[in-house]
Amino acid sequence: MTYMADSEMSAASASVAAVAREVEEFVSAAGWNQPPQLFALVPTAELLSQQPDLADRLDAAAPLTPVAQEALPDGDLAEVLGRIAWPEAVRGCALAQEIVVLPPDAEAELPEAGGSEADAQRLRQAAADHPRRTEARLVAVVLREGTAACVMRLRGTGADDVEEIVEHPELAPNLVTALRATLEP
Repeated sequence: MTYMADSEMSAASASVAAVAREVEEFVSAAGWNQPPQLFALVPTAELLSQQPDLADRLDAAAPLTPVAQEALPDGDLAEVLGRIAWPEAVRGCALAQEIVVLPPDAEAELPEAGGSEADAQRLRQAAADHPRRTEARLVAVVLREGTAACVMRLRGTGADDVEEIVEHPELAPNLVTALRATLEP
């Protein structure tokens, strides 16, 4: 693993957070009810050197550019991510997915989580049907050297509701760990 000075770490964190916001805004432009989307993060300079015709569509000053990948196959997202490996040219990756968020006290109202797929499906359905649920879009971004960022857009429930944006690198620790695993040699 590469170690970075504090100033380098804060610059990398800011850069990764900017990529997370960029991915969320890109996905958000297509609206809600989308399947999970995966992005490779590639150095902008390298991408422009290989494809100069993209110069008018990319920010040449951005260190990384997210590149949308083909649609993910159906199935358990953890299993799908477990089968992904990136070439060295990819410096990081991002995943955008829609989730259901419940208030902390609502967990007691959900069925017991067992180890079977049927139990997991029953738990997901109970969360989706919960009267106090909030739909959200979560974007997690991870770089090879370990820097991560997460952005979550909470969906408004009415025409006048403003959608809230929450940013924190530890919003989705399990997803960050799964994305890091895709970048390991």
